[in-house]
Amino acid sequence: MSKDAVDTAQAVTRTDAAQVPADAGDAGYSKDLKARHVNMIAIGGAIGTGLFLGAGGRLHNAGPALALAYLVCGIFAFFVVRALGELVLYRPSSGSFVSYAREFLGEKGAYVAGWMYFLNWSTTGIADITAIALYTHYWSMFTSIPQWVLALIALAVVLAVNLISVKIFGEMEFWFAIIKVATLVGFMLIGIFLLATRHEVGGHTPGLSVINDHGGVFPHGLMPVVLVMQGVIFAYAALELVGVAAGETAEPEKVVPRAVNSIMWRVGLFYVGSVVLLALLLPGSVYSADQSPFVTVLSKIGIPAAGDVMNLVVLTAAMSSLNSGLYSTGRILRSMATAGSAPRFTARMNRSQVPYGGILLTCAVCVLGVGLNYLMPSQAFEIVLNVASLGIVSTWVIIMICHLVFVRRAKAGLVTRPSFRLPGSPVTEITTIAFLLAVLALMWNDPEVGRKTLLLIPVIAAMLVAGWFAVRRRVTRDGDRELTELTK
Repeated sequence: MSKDAVDTAQAVTRTDAAQVPADAGDAGYSKDLKARHVNMIAIGGAIGTGLFLGAGGRLHNAGPALALAYLVCGIFAFFVVRALGELVLYRPSSGSFVSYAREFLGEKGAYVAGWMYFLNWSTTGIADITAIALYTHYWSMFTSIPQWVLALIALAVVLAVNLISVKIFGEMEFWFAIIKVATLVGFMLIGIFLLATRHEVGGHTPGLSVINDHGGVFPHGLMPVVLVMQGVIFAYAALELVGVAAGETAEPEKVVPRAVNSIMWRVGLFYVGSVVLLALLLPGSVYSADQSPFVTVLSKIGIPAAGDVMNLVVLTAAMSSLNSGLYSTGRILRSMATAGSAPRFTARMNRSQVPYGGILLTCAVCVLGVGLNYLMPSQAFEIVLNVASLGIVSTWVIIMICHLVFVRRAKAGLVTRPSFRLPGSPVTEITTIAFLLAVLALMWNDPEVGRKTLLLIPVIAAMLVAGWFAVRRRVTRDGDRELTELTK
């Protein structure tokens, strides 16, 4: 729907907006996600391979200051989710931020938001199936199976779960999150015990001396901390899933505020707390990108099967991420398809009220990732991870821009803000947008990875422009038809 059409529809229906669905793509969904599902989806989004595996290499490069990077990025991630939570309570939608972009930024904004989010999750899906295959190869019984075969099996299993029903998806995420939280809590209890008893870990006595004797909080200076910001932002990707899931829960006004507000203390406890513990137990130079930092610590104190247990957990985290990616892109693409900016088949739903068309499209891109695993098994993970980071930064920026416009319209009396609000508007939104753009700009200082990632922006922009010219007539036609239905 065009921006003018949206404004017209709002003017016609302003007195009775609650009775008119603002997104035709919201029709037909079940409301089977319960409060415990949404809460655990929020936890699952906040805890993933970015912590379980990625923290090792980042600790090696940035040192103990990594905890500050997680804290700073976590605060801005919370602002994004809080802004999205306010929009959800204003109007719950399975189309989430794409639906809000359509309302507040017009169809071009929704088009960019949707396809950048699809880029994020489809490439993240490739990274996930690559990671699953790599983690599975850890066990000797699977080493003879080619990496691409394991990637294909993982994709098939998660696809089947997503297509059955949203309730099965919720249950799977619930138990994935339980495993991740239990593992982190268990490790933190062990870490606190080692710290309190000053039990030697790999020849080092835990405590502040581990940090002070190995270069302090910034052993390699400030720049390495800045450069890991991109990876830290990616570690928080999937927090916005709360907004998508709200469209399939019966009481979003009760569930969403609780889930959103809990994200902040979870970030503080699990990310910042665990990284501080890791830094107090061993010097940053001992950790590496090739091994989970938790496995590094546990193996140093001789806990049997530590590697097996943690490998199972990171495998679970990757499966959870892939599961979430298929779920969210299916809903986002359906919202776009009803407006004409995505292929029509992505709007189709099965008898279980699952938008299978969009899920299958994401899987098709992931199948390309299976091919990438076949051709370049050692490079597949890094290639797609960098592309995904562009998608998540753009998604978060669009959410904050939508919130800015929403607040402006609320001040003009066109919409009503719910009681659950993002504090400090518009300063909070502007500061968050500036921070996210600064993270992108600073990636130029990393010639190996960051600079190559930034050079992809003109290519992606050209593809988006070409795609818009291909669909704009259909968008206008579908928008006019939807406007007619809304004003009957």
